[in-house]
Amino acid sequence: MNTTGRKYAFYGSILIASLIAPWALSAYQTQLAFLWVMVVFALTWDLVGGQMGYTSFGNVVFFGIGMYVTAIIQRNMHFDIEEYVHVAGAVETLKPSEYLAGLLSGMGLGGIVAVVIAAILGALILGMGMRGQYFGICTLGLTVAAGELASGWEYIGAGSGLVTPVFPDGLGERGAFFYYIFFLLAGVTFITLKWLYSGRFGLAINAIRDDEDKAEAMGIHTSKYKIVAWCISAFFLAIAGGGMGHLIGFIDPTEVAFAGATFGVWMILMAILGGKGTLWGPVIGAIIFHITQELFWTYLFGWQRVAMGALIIGIVVFFPLGIMGWMRERWPERFGYRVEKNSVLNASKGGQV
Repeated sequence: MNTTGRKYAFYGSILIASLIAPWALSAYQTQLAFLWVMVVFALTWDLVGGQMGYTSFGNVVFFGIGMYVTAIIQRNMHFDIEEYVHVAGAVETLKPSEYLAGLLSGMGLGGIVAVVIAAILGALILGMGMRGQYFGICTLGLTVAAGELASGWEYIGAGSGLVTPVFPDGLGERGAFFYYIFFLLAGVTFITLKWLYSGRFGLAINAIRDDEDKAEAMGIHTSKYKIVAWCISAFFLAIAGGGMGHLIGFIDPTEVAFAGATFGVWMILMAILGGKGTLWGPVIGAIIFHITQELFWTYLFGWQRVAMGALIIGIVVFFPLGIMGWMRERWPERFGYRVEKNSVLNASKGGQV
């Protein structure tokens, strides 16, 4: 089988396995749905933090925005707001068509709102030339500020949180329904980023990562590319947030929507574990991280946070280049790097390479 055939066989096997997974592992449908959200987390963070080299602690802001926008659209389309708030969402169940219409329109609008906010924040932060640790600290502040604002805004439930509408029976099993939504989202995110990385956009953001000053000297409009990259990340994160809020069923402003201490950190760790700055690295990192986390929560109850802390330390210390980086060093020829045996032999003898 040639290279193209192996590639199609590989993607085909992933597609078939993903389609049958929620039925083959029916007891873990919700966990599998969360897995695809983690993949979106890692891919979208790596767009800015890995491919472009701008470490962001604030991407979770867009996740929370999408979550709230979707829930509010769903609520306002079908219910009286005062009654809904008074009974904490304990109202009549929506028809499947109503639920689906509100969910999809809310996720779409949430993505648009997140892009607009990302463009505004990007113009203020990235357009002003903020880089390095200053950019990271600024985005961390955005997460804290977003959580505090949501906690004090009564229209969206404030600190008491917001209950999403009850999932109707006519749409099948709740876990499987959201599994396929998140699987589709992860697939579209992956394909979109693969396409972007293979063209001028990918070359531009990689040039920014390698040396932004030289990239500007070469005529690359760095501010434009940085803002666009952040907007793309915000769009997919907001859509994921819209679905996640309905899957969980309750939106807490600091523990779910703008959870910087969990989701905000995890998306960084998953990209690092798999190998940031690569396409498949974040996917691999997300899968390994999520499975490990679920095992900790299942078998180390009471010690799961200690185990997670140890895992975080292990990722940073032992996998600074990530799994993909380690594999490239060990088997460079499999990743398109040609290794001359004579050169390696001369190097081992102290000769010039």
